Amino acid sequence: MASHNESIIREPLITGKGITYAQITNDVLNPVENKPNKAWWIGFTVASLGSLLWVVSISYTFWFGLGAWGLNKTVGWAWDITGFVWWVGIGHAGTLISAVLLIFRQNWRNSINRSAEAMTIFAVICAATYIVAHMGRPWLAYFTLPLPNQYVLWVNWNSALMMDVFAISTYFSVSLLFWYTGLLPDIASIRDRATGLRRRIYSILSFGWTGSVKTWQRFETVSLILAGISTPLVLSVHTIVSFDFATSLEPGWHTTIFPPYFVAGAIFSGFAMVQTLLLVTRKVLGLENYITMFHIESMNKIIMLTGSIVGVAYITEFFIAWYSGVEYEQYAFINRATGPYWWAYWSMMSCNVISPQLFWSSKLRRSIKFSWFLSIIVNIGMWFERFVIIVTSLHRDYIPSSWVMFYPTWVDVSVFIGSIGIFFTMFLLFIRVLPSVAMAEVKLLLKTSSEQSKKKEIEEGHLDPVEVQYYKESLVKYDSVDMSDYEKI
Repeated sequence: MASHNESIIREPLITGKGITYAQITNDVLNPVENKPNKAWWIGFTVASLGSLLWVVSISYTFWFGLGAWGLNKTVGWAWDITGFVWWVGIGHAGTLISAVLLIFRQNWRNSINRSAEAMTIFAVICAATYIVAHMGRPWLAYFTLPLPNQYVLWVNWNSALMMDVFAISTYFSVSLLFWYTGLLPDIASIRDRATGLRRRIYSILSFGWTGSVKTWQRFETVSLILAGISTPLVLSVHTIVSFDFATSLEPGWHTTIFPPYFVAGAIFSGFAMVQTLLLVTRKVLGLENYITMFHIESMNKIIMLTGSIVGVAYITEFFIAWYSGVEYEQYAFINRATGPYWWAYWSMMSCNVISPQLFWSSKLRRSIKFSWFLSIIVNIGMWFERFVIIVTSLHRDYIPSSWVMFYPTWVDVSVFIGSIGIFFTMFLLFIRVLPSVAMAEVKLLLKTSSEQSKKKEIEEGHLDPVEVQYYKESLVKYDSVDMSDYEKI
C-alpha cells in the first residue's frame, strides 16, 4: 500500500495539476514582482479617495472641535465609539487564525493566515484613529500615558478605558511581531529573486534569513511561543473592551454576559471581513488553487457558529432584563426593539442572527457570490449591534426631560467612511509589496494535502474504492478542480 500521511477522504488544501514548489513561489509572488493590474488600480484609487475624505473630516474636527460631530449632552458616545469597537472586533480573526489554529494544528489556516494577520494590524490602526480623533486635541495625547507631566496628572488605573490602552497596545504589538516573523522566509525568497534597489530593501527586511536547518528550527519555536502568547489575547482584548460598558451603571450596559458575548461577536465580524477580502483577492490575484472552497466553507461554518452564539446572547440579554425585575433595565431593552431606533435593532437581528443561518444550506455555504454578499451583511449587522448598544442605551436615561435623539453629521459619516478607505489602502499596498499567502507554509502541504498528491495515490490503485468515491464526490464543490480528470480513474 502506498504510504501517505493523510487520509484520502480529507479534502485537498491545494488544487491544480502539476503544482510544484517553484510554481507556488511564482503564483504567490506574481503580484509583488510585476506591475499591478487594472483591478488593483481601481481599488487603490477608490480607497485613496476614502483616505482623503478621512483627512478632510478629521482636519475639520480638529479645527472646529468635537461639536462638528452629532454628539449632544445626553449621547456623549455615538459613532466614534461605535467605529472604534467595530474595528477592534474585525481585528480579532487574524490572531485567532494565526495563533489558535496553529496550536491546534489546523493546516487549512496556512493559505489564509497571512492576509488575516495583515487585516488585524490595519484594523487596529483604524481603531486607534478613533481614539486620537475623539481626543479633540491630539497634541495632548501624552497625558494618557502613565508618566508625570507639568500638571502632575496621573491616569486612573481603575478605569476600564485605561485597561483598553494596555490590552489593545499589547494585542497590536504581539500581532505585529507574529505577522512579521511569519513573513521572514517569504521576504528572503523575494530578496533572492530581486535585483538592484529592491534586492537591498528586501535584504534589510529579511534580517539575514539563510534558510538553514537551525534557522527553521528557531523560526518554528518562536512561532509557537508567539502563538501561545497570542491565544489569551483573543479572549482578553474584546473582554476588556466590553468592560467599558459592563462596569458602568447604565441600564443595558452593566451585564456580565458582555465579555463572552463581545468575544464571539468579534470573531464573527472578523471572519466575515476575512471572507470579504479573500474572496476578492483570490480572484483578482489568481489564487484559486491555494484559497480553495474548503477554506471558504470552513470560514462560513465559523461564521454560522459564532452568529448563533451572538443570537443566544441577544435572547439572554432580554431574559435577564425581564428576570431582574428592574424596570429601568427592562425599559432599556424594550426601547431598543420598539423605540425610535427600532430599525437599527431589527437590522442588527436580521444581519447577525437570521442571515448566518442560511449557511446551514451546503449549496449557499459553497457559493462564492453568496458568501461574499453575506460577509458584507454580517459586518453591517455588527456595526448596527455596536450602534444599538451605545446609542439606544444613552438617548433615554432616567430623566425623560433629558431624552434626546442622536443624528450623525456629515463629519461623523465621513470619518467612518474614511477609516474604511484607510483600511483598504493599507491592505492593497500590502498585497502589492508583500506575499498575501504564506508560501513557506503552503509548500508544507504540497506532498500530503494537495489534489495532485491524492490523485497519485488513487492512480496507484491501492486505496479503498469507497473512500476514493467519497473523495471524488467531495471535489464537485471546488471551482478550481477539473472533474474530467477523474472520469477514467
